[in-house]
Amino acid sequence: MATTTVTINGNGTDAAAKPSISFTDNFVQIIDGKASPTKESRHGLNPANKQAKASVPVATKEDLDRATEAGKKAFKAWSKVPYEERRAKVLAYCDAMEALHTEFRELLTSEQGKPIPQATAETDAAIYWMRAIADIKLPEDVIEDNEKRSVVTRYVPLGVVGAIVPWNFPLLLATGKLAPALLTGNVIIIKPSPFTPYCGLKLVELAQQFFPPGVVQSLSGDDNLGPWLTSHEGIDKISFTGSTNTGKLVVKSASATLKRVTLELGGNDPAIVLPDVDVDKVAEKIAFFAFLNSGQICLNLKRIYVHESIFDEFRDALVKHVKAFSFGDGSKEGISHGPLQNKMQFDRVKTFFDDIESQGWKVAVGGKITPSDGFFVNPTIIDRPPENSRIVVEEPFGPIVPLLSYKTEEEVIDRANNTKMGLGASVWCNDIKKAERIAKEMQAGTVWINTHFDLSPAAPFGGHKESGIGTEWGTNGLKGFCNVQTLFLNKAIAS
Repeated sequence: MATTTVTINGNGTDAAAKPSISFTDNFVQIIDGKASPTKESRHGLNPANKQAKASVPVATKEDLDRATEAGKKAFKAWSKVPYEERRAKVLAYCDAMEALHTEFRELLTSEQGKPIPQATAETDAAIYWMRAIADIKLPEDVIEDNEKRSVVTRYVPLGVVGAIVPWNFPLLLATGKLAPALLTGNVIIIKPSPFTPYCGLKLVELAQQFFPPGVVQSLSGDDNLGPWLTSHEGIDKISFTGSTNTGKLVVKSASATLKRVTLELGGNDPAIVLPDVDVDKVAEKIAFFAFLNSGQICLNLKRIYVHESIFDEFRDALVKHVKAFSFGDGSKEGISHGPLQNKMQFDRVKTFFDDIESQGWKVAVGGKITPSDGFFVNPTIIDRPPENSRIVVEEPFGPIVPLLSYKTEEEVIDRANNTKMGLGASVWCNDIKKAERIAKEMQAGTVWINTHFDLSPAAPFGGHKESGIGTEWGTNGLKGFCNVQTLFLNKAIAS
């Protein structure tokens, strides 16, 4: 890949159709439109081979203070820019990102580990999401309008948004926060995960060619930066995607200043497979959605409930499709599944494999972790573990899932809903009316019939129970970046 440099002009003018930035070195954080060096640095790892990547900054509290100050200053002007002008800049930024599609995709694979096809899909989605969100209107609502008065509800920007991005989808989930924040008139500070800082830093570096100084900033740090960000009085809103445990800490930290918070948290998504399905076709899809991104998606299928009359046949078909997966370095052709992204997650997933022997679980496929140069875990299916076992109750966030049988619809609905999580669920059935009836009883933010993980930037996405607070995307998501203001316009001055 050719190495070129970008000039950070900081004046918000549109750049050329094919901007050029280096994707191999010079990873900087941006404060007030300029690269902001730090005394300390760190580096990520390529999870496929554990080789060190380029150095990235480690932000200080002073960096955060400067970024919030710059954001507050930029917000005064950016919030007054007409919507169509903000939209035009977001779309021009999308065009520039699309021109660098290959570079972003390759950087994504090297830092996150996902195979080329999945990295391509995420890069495509990141661009598409921004464009689609830019087409969502958020007009004023006229509540009342007569000869005496008008009552109008407006959606006004909050100020400085702190966007905390996770390591499993570092591109898509950054742009999915960036676009609605900017379109609604906010400014944003993006904090990429310490495990995957590279794409996020380049997104913000590229943004300097399209937005005024202070509108889009980045801070790169270690584990200290998140708590600093969530508690900082200069931050008006936190958009956080990550684990439920960390989300609870975010709420606690943000409560001191009553800043607005949107949380997209963990899931324990059930799939309910009814006996009338085409076993082989559905097993192939279930295998895909359970092990996509090596199980590192909040919306992966994590509990698979299959009717007892087809259980053995379905298990055998599921095992067949899982055995067809090809695990390895995601940068190589023909690889369907890459490594886990980091050692912390690898070590956590290993504890579930330890439980196989200690708990006496029956393994349908996999069951062992083969030593390798990277954080690789063999895809594993546990055959009917106890309903109260960790593999059923908790979210491993890795390629190990329980396969469970059931007898009645009432029973399986109760079991599927018996979780603190409520992110997604799916029902697999040829009888659409029956499937819809069951789907409406699922306690989850998104429910699919005969598919899973099918998302739209025009539809709100959020979780029930401990899977989140608020929603992102769609009209509801845009409103989450706004305060509601009601205007009462008295047309007749009282005598």
